[in-house]
Amino acid sequence: MERRMREGYEGTGPGAITPDGCAVELYARLPVGDEPDVIAAAVPARARILELGSGVGRMTHALLERGFEVTAVDESAEMLERVRGARTICGPVERLDLGETFDVVLLASFLVHAGDVEVRRGMLRTCVRHLAKGGCVLIQREGEDYHTDVPRERVDPAGFTVRIVSAEPVGDGVDSVHAEYVFPDATWTQTFRARPLTREQFEEALAEAGLTVERYLTEDRMWVKAVPVSAT
Repeated sequence: MERRMREGYEGTGPGAITPDGCAVELYARLPVGDEPDVIAAAVPARARILELGSGVGRMTHALLERGFEVTAVDESAEMLERVRGARTICGPVERLDLGETFDVVLLASFLVHAGDVEVRRGMLRTCVRHLAKGGCVLIQREGEDYHTDVPRERVDPAGFTVRIVSAEPVGDGVDSVHAEYVFPDATWTQTFRARPLTREQFEEALAEAGLTVERYLTEDRMWVKAVPVSAT
């Protein structure tokens, strides 16, 4: 089946490749980090979570194990086939409208850095649209040197290497980022477009959507708890 890729995105390697260049088989191998603990510490126990861009369910499954009720959303049906124990919704995050609300809306995987400003605006509107009264949005930002500390690589204890090979400007403040994931038996690459955002630019983007930072959850300010401006 022919797959329409998002402009500026591509991926190589074994298995299905999603419209934003992610390899399903790769993400099925990647371990989950400390993100579920960060999330669990920031929200009420057993909260209803809308996870936007869930992929194969790395965080979904960890959150389910911690007692949360999760609705997982992704535009890739192949990704969602790997999700177990959660309700799944297939479709673009930026156009999602379920007609219901959640205690927590989760926008991880640096999705807030989408190269297309309208896609970012759509994603943040989706967050606000699905937020219950008294709820919060948890957002994962890029590290402050993500686009400048290149090339770089990290060897994971699980035995694979992640390389950010390059981040090249393509105009309008957007970079084309090229990443490699090297395993003993396979290699995947992904090229995607990302817009660097300073802390001030990030907070301005939230304000445009009617959100404000309640607090930064980690010392590196990569995880953020945001709430509607009307709630402050």
